[in-house]
Amino acid sequence: MTRHFLTLTDLSRDELGYLIQRAIELKTMLRNGQSHTPLQGKTLGMIFEKSSTRTRVSFEVAMTHFGGSSIFLSPRDTQLGRGEPIEDSARVLSRMVDAVMIRTFDHATVETFAEHSAVPVINALTDDFHPCQLLADMQTFVEHRGSIQGKKVVWVGDGNNMCASYINAANQFDFELVISSPTSFEPDGELLNRYPERVRLEVDVNEAVKGAHLVVTDVWASMGQEDEQQTRLNAFEGYQVTPELMDLADPDALFMHCLPAHRGEEVSHEMMDDPRSVVWDEAENRLHAQKALLEFLLTGQH
Repeated sequence: MTRHFLTLTDLSRDELGYLIQRAIELKTMLRNGQSHTPLQGKTLGMIFEKSSTRTRVSFEVAMTHFGGSSIFLSPRDTQLGRGEPIEDSARVLSRMVDAVMIRTFDHATVETFAEHSAVPVINALTDDFHPCQLLADMQTFVEHRGSIQGKKVVWVGDGNNMCASYINAANQFDFELVISSPTSFEPDGELLNRYPERVRLEVDVNEAVKGAHLVVTDVWASMGQEDEQQTRLNAFEGYQVTPELMDLADPDALFMHCLPAHRGEEVSHEMMDDPRSVVWDEAENRLHAQKALLEFLLTGQH
């Protein structure tokens, strides 16, 4: 049976735990100069309907390290951009490549593609979820602080795709999640109600962050929301993550941001470079976590 990775719930808790440990192993191997090429002769098709830096570079480098190759496909250069049905593209591409990674807007696009694909499909970001980023975030926490199980994680800001993936992560990695968003910018209610024992809302950001072991934020206006920029700036006033806000958290708390960051908006200039900030490790770990994921999906190793 073909396994896909569209949200964190596509893998079991044990499988996710394995991926985090394997990502750390692969990172160590790379740093020690050890070659590991389990995907020789394999090709990853990469469909980008949204622009990208970290996602594209990390997946391309991952395939290169593994002895495989990757093909960058944008709607401007392919039939996808000219109205070919997703089902047809999935059937054709999956006969030629060994896995497909998709970064797009509508989550239904990756679901439809996966439904008609003969090879693993990876969600590299949709408007609803960003599970690959969560693998990197969880790896980063484990490297710095050990298990995240039972810890308090606070999401500050927009209830966007990253926030939604943190809701899934709270259940899959067994931690408490507090979401602090301005009224009317909370995450999807249906998703919130799925894990009432793990996730709660707290509008007061100072109250939310008290005792947190991890504080996470993201831009206030995601791709496609640029026209709402000013409205959002007004609504999110007071929700900037600063060293002063972090001082309310646990003394060992970490700060994460999936990047790119708008310094001076959702995060202060100082916070990005604060010793509690692990954003650069987090960004690098996209490479290692996705290597673990590709190896898992394409070789069945776990």
